[in-house]
Amino acid sequence: MSQEKYIGMDVHQATISVAVMDARGKLIMECLLETKAATILECIQGLRGTLALTFEEGTSAAWLHDLLKPHVSRLVVCDPRKNALLKDGNKSDRVDARKLAELLRTNQVKPVYRGKHGTRALKELGRSYLTITKDVRIKRVIRTAYICRRNHLS
Repeated sequence: MSQEKYIGMDVHQATISVAVMDARGKLIMECLLETKAATILECIQGLRGTLALTFEEGTSAAWLHDLLKPHVSRLVVCDPRKNALLKDGNKSDRVDARKLAELLRTNQVKPVYRGKHGTRALKELGRSYLTITKDVRIKRVIRTAYICRRNHLS
């Protein structure tokens, strides 16, 4: 019998709803976790067999990807706009986690591109540089306007 487990996670800032299915689609576990690395890893490491995991792209996706990648055999960060099954039927975190596990089990999740960690760091540095240079330009404009106004009032 196959020891594959399919894990769907509905991720939020404070909590994560988790659903685990076996290869036949039977729900074997559900839980609600605190969004903390130690708690998440404890849950994943408690599962036996070959683990496949999915969650939707969001604000915590890069962090969660880097945290979980070494602990599962397959990790798919999926595009929330392309998960049609999630739009049908009841809507709750538990239901969404189950649906994500089912989509992963049936190979219907649409992955988003997850760049290498170095690429992400480079993009973040680029964004930071643009923000800083923009801030400096704004400060120059404000300083120039202040000097012109001060000279005009003198």
